[in-house]
Amino acid sequence: MTFSESTLARFAREVAKYPGDQKQSAVMACLAIVQHEQGHVSPESEKGIADYLGMPAIAVHEVTTFYNMYNQQAVGRFKLNVCTNLPCQLRGGDHALAHVCSKLGVEPYGSTQDGVFTVQPSECLGACADAPVMLVNDRQMLSFMTDERLDELLQTLRAHHA
Repeated sequence: MTFSESTLARFAREVAKYPGDQKQSAVMACLAIVQHEQGHVSPESEKGIADYLGMPAIAVHEVTTFYNMYNQQAVGRFKLNVCTNLPCQLRGGDHALAHVCSKLGVEPYGSTQDGVFTVQPSECLGACADAPVMLVNDRQMLSFMTDERLDELLQTLRAHHA
């Protein structure tokens, strides 16, 4: 894959943060750059990053698949990660996931037909005392997500998209 000059410049800024013989340390930053620009990390992008950083493509793929913040396929405008790890599960995480999926008419890991929402279960988001919790677009953490708060969120996001 050929990256744009601006993407390569962003890669170079990240690589410059590490000693010359450790440029692979910038793999997560490069993945985040590609995802930000393209919406997801394709196998071709993984190969391009691997070539740029001088590492095996499988090593980049291992990083991509280990972290759920990297989308391996196109996702909706709003990616909703609902924590279903044990502490959240005990406080309604599974119910929150089921509620959102039901409201949007999708299965876990599914996207709405209009491409606005993707819903997926998530591992621990580090806010167990605030359960159930969710993360919107890998950036905004929301706590105590009751059915009412979930409904309000979906309505607000849909209105924001329109």
